Amino acid sequence: MSASSIPGRRRRLNKTQKLSVAGISAMAVAALSFSLVPANADPKPEAETPVSAAPVVLASAAGTPQAKAVQASIIEQHSTAEKLVKAADLAKAKKAAAAKAKAAEAAKVKARAEAKAKAKAAAKVRAKAVAAERTTPQAASRSEARTPVYANNLDGWINQALDIMRAKGIPGSYDGLHRNIMRESTGNPNAVNGWDVNAQNGTPSCGLLQVIQPTFNAYHVAGTSSNIYDPVANITAAANYAADKYGSIDNVNSAY
Repeated sequence: MSASSIPGRRRRLNKTQKLSVAGISAMAVAALSFSLVPANADPKPEAETPVSAAPVVLASAAGTPQAKAVQASIIEQHSTAEKLVKAADLAKAKKAAAAKAKAAEAAKVKARAEAKAKAKAAAKVRAKAVAAERTTPQAASRSEARTPVYANNLDGWINQALDIMRAKGIPGSYDGLHRNIMRESTGNPNAVNGWDVNAQNGTPSCGLLQVIQPTFNAYHVAGTSSNIYDPVANITAAANYAADKYGSIDNVNSAY
């Protein structure tokens, strides 16, 4: 609510408004003073006219309705101008706030983009470091150190064969392999059966698990030797055959 709308409260004028009102009031008083003088009056005052009469005329003119109307008009004009200035200042402040908010948002977007770029660059550096480490001699030696070394005996042959079988999905256990090897060849990788029906047909049983050549060729496991007398190749081929015919080498307890 403005000051002019509160009952019993007078409008407060700033210095500029007061000066403007005073000036207009003076002009109004002067105009009214001339209107009070008769048209046919002699412009030269008579010698006996009291000097103090002029202030009386001015005082009387200042309180007339015309002077009050002029004062009210000036006050209204200043009030309107003040409102326009305030509205312009408010619009300017809103525009500045909007520009500031836009700049802040742009700064956030830029910061996120920079952070993303930094993270991407860091990931690239880490990937290069990992790749370089894998190609170093030290990494190669660690890889070699993890490669199992098998003894060149029955225990080593069985363990190596089991690792290959697990990789290829061929079932079988150490006990099942060892038990059948001992029955078939007593652990001799060069054992040959020269008297059974296979031998009579020209395809003697050979190796640790006494496999004939056609069976070895049909069930040979990729990655192992193509020599039927090779212990690991003989074991894996026989286990592969037993898995196909009996489900697992563990299920074989006699000639197969």
